[in-house]
Amino acid sequence: MLSHRSLTQIFAAPLVIAIVSTVGLISALVGDGWWDAVSWAALGLPVLLYLAFIWRRRTD
Repeated sequence: MLSHRSLTQIFAAPLVIAIVSTVGLISALVGDGWWDAVSWAALGLPVLLYLAFIWRRRTD
């Protein structure tokens, strides 16, 4: 059975990932110190989500 989802439901997660990635890229350019930690965390999130998705698909 097909599930009908709205555009908001479809694009909410990619939009959040894009915003977090943009924050990570900007914080990497802005400064040093804690900015570096923010950029590593923000840019590492999409990679972690990808790995979690791949791992989940293999176990199903």
